[in-house]
Amino acid sequence: MESYALLLGSTLSAGTVLALAALGLLINEKAGIVNLGAEGMMLCAAIAGFAAVVHTGSTTVGFLAGMGAGALLAAIFGVLVIWLNTNQYATGLALSLFGTGFSAFLGLGYVQARLPELPKFAVPWLSDLPVVGTALFRLHPLVYGAVVIAAALVWFLYRTRAGLVLRAVGESPQSAHALGYPVRRIRLAAVVFGGAMCGLAGAYISTVYTPLWVEGMVSGRGWIALALTTFATWRPARVLLGAYLFGGVTMLQFHLQATGVQVASQLLSMLPYLATIVVLVLISRNPTWIRANMPASLGKPFYPGS
Repeated sequence: MESYALLLGSTLSAGTVLALAALGLLINEKAGIVNLGAEGMMLCAAIAGFAAVVHTGSTTVGFLAGMGAGALLAAIFGVLVIWLNTNQYATGLALSLFGTGFSAFLGLGYVQARLPELPKFAVPWLSDLPVVGTALFRLHPLVYGAVVIAAALVWFLYRTRAGLVLRAVGESPQSAHALGYPVRRIRLAAVVFGGAMCGLAGAYISTVYTPLWVEGMVSGRGWIALALTTFATWRPARVLLGAYLFGGVTMLQFHLQATGVQVASQLLSMLPYLATIVVLVLISRNPTWIRANMPASLGKPFYPGS
């Protein structure tokens, strides 16, 4: 039972990385912007957060540095695609490639660096419960924070006027513009928020999840987070569930290896990406359902004068 408790706890931790990034990307896409640069933003945020913790000893500073790095890159992306009308897909891919190379360059001096030991987190009394305490109540506070953020986004999108305006911009920016809403600024704010969330996810990877710096350590999680928004049909609660599903698939490979299952490690490493492909194939079999939930202006440029 103890091994299964550890598997559940590891699943929640692994899913938190995907949840944070995917929730940010969901807000991007609700405003009609597709940002394929998640992988690059997460990598730059990972080295920014790691370097900040090395020099300050504060994980909080590391999180803020990661969010700042992600928000800055997202703002540059936003200016390019929203004001200069560059192609969203090509610009996002360029950002991802840039982030991969730039983070590797910045991280050269931190490969052997070590972080201060993290404090052990535990919820009083509940963490002492058998099995459940180990699985659910000895996790980093950001794991619980991801659930709070998802709930806050549900409230924001479907219970506030600002959320209604954001969704209107994603559905019909021309109509929102005609009503006097600053479509470009709203889209930029959504993009910057998405970048900050990807940055938080990247900093979490390098400072908490695997507290070290290795080139390319995000390992495709940015692309999985992008797929999660489609998997969840642009609903925050479903993003959270999907993140834990993919987190479980990721951790399953280590659990199987630990229990002595004789399967090639390369095949086990494929599991998260194979699961992503399978899920997207299954979802794409019902395009009507996707179109009913997808923001109507997703990926389309907006020209205020048109």
